[in-house]
Amino acid sequence: MKNNKPHFLLVHGAWHGGWVWKEMADLLRYQGYSVSCPTQTGLGERKHLISSDITLEIFIEDIVNHIISEDLYNIILVGHSFAGSTISGVADKLKDRIKQLIYLDAVILLNGQSPFDIAPVEVVNERIALAEQSEGKLSVPSPKAEAFGVFDVRKSLLLESKLTPHPLSTFKSKLVLKNEIGNGLPLSYIICTDPVYKSLESSREIVKKMNWPIFELKSGHNAMFTHPKETLNLFMKICN
Repeated sequence: MKNNKPHFLLVHGAWHGGWVWKEMADLLRYQGYSVSCPTQTGLGERKHLISSDITLEIFIEDIVNHIISEDLYNIILVGHSFAGSTISGVADKLKDRIKQLIYLDAVILLNGQSPFDIAPVEVVNERIALAEQSEGKLSVPSPKAEAFGVFDVRKSLLLESKLTPHPLSTFKSKLVLKNEIGNGLPLSYIICTDPVYKSLESSREIVKKMNWPIFELKSGHNAMFTHPKETLNLFMKICN
């Protein structure tokens, strides 16, 4: 169904689920927007589906199928962190349904790259070693809250109670794009600056080289969780 106001489709990052957007989704709905926050396969309330067969393509299909089944158009598609690769893939397939892309402190992959291809070597080695110790060697256990720039005690406890292991296979799988990243759609990139999420350095460099519109948000990596109002205000600035 086509609406005058755009639909915000918010996609979570690694170890998270749709739950991480709750406060932001409530704020957006209060502003009169429709919102959806699907959870990707093997994570959050879908953690029972974790397997070695989960790839970036499955993450992309999660969102493509959500859009089609919910009959969504005029979408502002937001990808946080790991979901940068997801929304790039969705834009590659469903350009006509999307109005705009927002990469929120997100991974930027070019065609044929995997998340491990652009991550620092020490991060790759650490995550593989951690997965080797996991049940079935399938997943990377979630980091502590402070790794995401979450230092408030209450928020930290809530976050750590909800994070779930992330399928190792998605870090190794490659993004396949038929078109240039973004597929010609309006796009922008938000850098969370306080503190900076160090493992995204290569993604930030790519964005700067491609001359994307870049915005800064004075928050840690999980801005939508720790600073929902500030994140909302920045979304409104970008979209209007």
